[in-house]
Amino acid sequence: MEEPLQIRLSALAHGPAATPPRDLTVTMRTPGHDFDLVAGFLVGEAIVRAPDDIAMMRYCAGTNEAGEQTFNVIDVTLGAGIPLPGAETQRQVLTSSACGICGTTSIDQVRKTVPDSVGSELSLSTAAESAWRVSVGTLLELPDALRDGQGLFAKTGGVHAAGLFTAYGAVVCVREDVGRHNAVDKVVGWALREGRLPLRDTVLQVSGRASFELVQKAALAGIPVLAAVGAPSSLAVELADELGLTLIGFSRGRSLNVYTHTRRIEG
Repeated sequence: MEEPLQIRLSALAHGPAATPPRDLTVTMRTPGHDFDLVAGFLVGEAIVRAPDDIAMMRYCAGTNEAGEQTFNVIDVTLGAGIPLPGAETQRQVLTSSACGICGTTSIDQVRKTVPDSVGSELSLSTAAESAWRVSVGTLLELPDALRDGQGLFAKTGGVHAAGLFTAYGAVVCVREDVGRHNAVDKVVGWALREGRLPLRDTVLQVSGRASFELVQKAALAGIPVLAAVGAPSSLAVELADELGLTLIGFSRGRSLNVYTHTRRIEG
């Protein structure tokens, strides 16, 4: 399934009252784990960083021609002290299931920064830095481990997946979606809601190619290693190198390519 999801934001004003919600974006997604998707999207936009940064999420009234609830609109109230993003963050066009940064007004808005706990700003490379290491053997096992968690793909053959794994290959979280970026957002959003960010000691394995946006999302979540079954784009490699993130592509069978920062890989 592929359906639109509209995300609307409001902020807490003085006291418990919230400002009226305003549109942030509409994204195309596979329904399911919608709150994880929204939370992860907000992390990827550098709007939130901790569970308390989101005061509330709820489905808003939205009905089809038969008067049935569509569950395709989510209202988010940001936590106390979390400002609404500026107009430059608001997506001006529909975000399709094939593109996670469609509608972003400039490349400068894509290269985001991460607020730390005291409110100053850190570069993405700081967020992604980690002395943690993972073996080649473990990395080679992750595509099959991810496939084991792809129940929807087994039925349809039509969705992507993202999985979070430990250095020993243990599954932490797997999510599926028609869009690669959505699957990653669902994983990151789950981690945010569970209070697990930053994800410093994990590998993010994805089912498709590695794009610029996936490198950025991994870095913003503090993930040090991103592995893809397919190819990385040239810009993904450049950004991963710049940010200090280990980027792996063509992870298939008994081989893989390591494009950046090999120091985290053993064997």
